[in-house]
Amino acid sequence: MLPLLGLLGLAAPATASYAFYVGKNLTESGHVLLGGTGEEVSSHWLQLFPAQDHPSNATITVGVTQDASYPGKLITIPQVNHTWRYMSMEYSDFEGFPAPLTNGGLNEKGVAVRDVWASNRDELTEMTPNPQTGVQYSDLARIVMERASTAREGVEIIGDLIKKHGFATYGGNSHLIADKVEGWVVWEFAGGEKLWAAEQLGPDVVRVSYPGYIEEFPVDFAGSRDYMGSENLVDFAVAQGWWDPDGDEPFNVFKAYGVQCDSYHARTGGFKYMSQAALENATLAMVPVTEKDLMKRVRDPRICDDQPGYGQVIRVYEPEDPDLYLIWNAATGSVAAPFVPWYLGVEDVPPEFGQHRYLTTVFAGRVFKRVLYYMCSAPKRFLPLVTDMYTSFEEESAAAATTWVETAAKMLLEAGDRDAARKMLTFFSHTRAYKSLEIGKTLTDALDGYIKLSGVWQTPKGDLINEMGSNERMNCLTGINPDKPADQQ
Repeated sequence: MLPLLGLLGLAAPATASYAFYVGKNLTESGHVLLGGTGEEVSSHWLQLFPAQDHPSNATITVGVTQDASYPGKLITIPQVNHTWRYMSMEYSDFEGFPAPLTNGGLNEKGVAVRDVWASNRDELTEMTPNPQTGVQYSDLARIVMERASTAREGVEIIGDLIKKHGFATYGGNSHLIADKVEGWVVWEFAGGEKLWAAEQLGPDVVRVSYPGYIEEFPVDFAGSRDYMGSENLVDFAVAQGWWDPDGDEPFNVFKAYGVQCDSYHARTGGFKYMSQAALENATLAMVPVTEKDLMKRVRDPRICDDQPGYGQVIRVYEPEDPDLYLIWNAATGSVAAPFVPWYLGVEDVPPEFGQHRYLTTVFAGRVFKRVLYYMCSAPKRFLPLVTDMYTSFEEESAAAATTWVETAAKMLLEAGDRDAARKMLTFFSHTRAYKSLEIGKTLTDALDGYIKLSGVWQTPKGDLINEMGSNERMNCLTGINPDKPADQQ
């Protein structure tokens, strides 16, 4: 989600987030797939938010404080009378943005949201009022999960909120929203001008946001079902001289409002070790894409390094009951943690995977971070072994989910016993979560003993995790391509 501001070489943002969208015509199941990571500096936890009724005068607090990189002040806006049940990844630390913050999740209507950074041109950031007011990126993601029944409605909610209340920025942001039919990329701009644009992603599209991007855009988008945006989107670009309506080039949102740098392009800018284009092509090569395939892309060690606080994959479809929506979630970067199945119908999240205190609670994220750092002592030796263990665990989870778990839950729901169905789903998700934690603890003990006895232990050198010949500070697995056999690395 967060970009590294001031990178004009624009090589690798220090903190950001990925989002993957795969249209339903490109998947094995015929359903939309959505995946991604969150790369904020604090740890992340999984949290369930029940559906709620609110009094007619209820309000919510939104925006940023004076401590933000672009200072602001908080405001209150009206809450709706009813908010949907949803599950999301939360985190606590982004200066000036009050905790808890959300990075992405799924609601009971089958609307999934991912939040991804998307930097803007310098002139826009310099226009940002001081203090600024309005809804910020996390507010928008949370409100969409609380209120939207479709992805399209989620985009309309974002646009309406920005029009009424403004957008509080850290330099530009985007969201990827999906339902069972389609996806949307929404790009919100700095500058205090309430600018935003949205592009629909259809059933034959693969899109990777890192950062989020939108390119060619119709000037008459108000009459289109495939595009949405603020009323001033085109006129403001013309007034600033950022697009010439009498010129030869069509209106392009990225060229008008994105970072202006010769080496920074919509599909090949701001990336780490792979561009958006390369990741999109790698995903297209997997068609028809399965949930297992998308897990492989999300945990690709060329992008999944020390930064991700979690990994997530969601099949966005319409089950017989909303409680059966399934979210695959890894407790930290999924290169070092297995995906655990969480049903939306679970009653709660265990403390080891939820909000926590490090000194009083074992935290899954920290356990699997230790796995990552042990892997860094001999990456090419340990990565295949750890990955095989995790994929076996995930296959075992998927087999149970699609056979007895969902069959039994459906029978209980059809019989009208939602309480029993939720207890059963909770038992399954908790059992798999604790099984994954047991695997993590076993791995840390085994790898600790092995690397010391075999002499491959590496003491950190300065601020380096280890030395792989590239002096990478964050990615100890640089150069490993999961699409190639181990003997060809």
